[in-house]
Amino acid sequence: MTAENAESQELQPNSILSYARDLPNICSLTGLACALLAIYYSITGLYAAAMIGMIWAVAFDWADGLIARRMKGRTGNDRIFGGQLDVLIDIISYGVTPAILLLSYGNFEIIYLPGAFLILSASALRLSYFTTFGLAGGTKYTGLALDNNNILLVFIFLFEGVFSHGIFSVILYASGLGLAALNVSQIKTPKLSGNTVNVFMLAAYTLGITAIYGWKLL
Repeated sequence: MTAENAESQELQPNSILSYARDLPNICSLTGLACALLAIYYSITGLYAAAMIGMIWAVAFDWADGLIARRMKGRTGNDRIFGGQLDVLIDIISYGVTPAILLLSYGNFEIIYLPGAFLILSASALRLSYFTTFGLAGGTKYTGLALDNNNILLVFIFLFEGVFSHGIFSVILYASGLGLAALNVSQIKTPKLSGNTVNVFMLAAYTLGITAIYGWKLL
């Protein structure tokens, strides 16, 4: 097969559902399911369950990249499709989910709408910038990577019981806006998911967060 024929074959797309069988994409979709659960439990007010969904969304997001980098035989189409799927799920996991968490905790009062909009807008801008320009210098993100939003919010929410609902709603509002500002800032942050030590740390953190919030659900 000539190089031209190989390129032509590579450009021919498979069926949509064929990409759902790709293991990294299965991880991505599982992370999407976790985000959906987090949204559902945020709306119903079961915030401990929402926090578990939020942190597992991060875990599966990291897992899909790790698996993709270690799999052999994936085509260019596989990589492009997986990358696009990952970006679309990120806006839900790290933009829509925190925005709905804020709205729900604020009893869906209209004053929380601007905060939710800014969180979601920052996520959309951050992802659009990344898909356009990639990593700065090939190694670092420009702006705080969106997965950090969930990692930090589930930690902040551990202190929800220490404050009154009114005070913690202000803390949550300020935290969401602060993260949104960092998402679209010009700070350079490392790609944490590419480091094996960080992966083990996230795994331990995920299990710890799950245990703590799982105990709260009992």
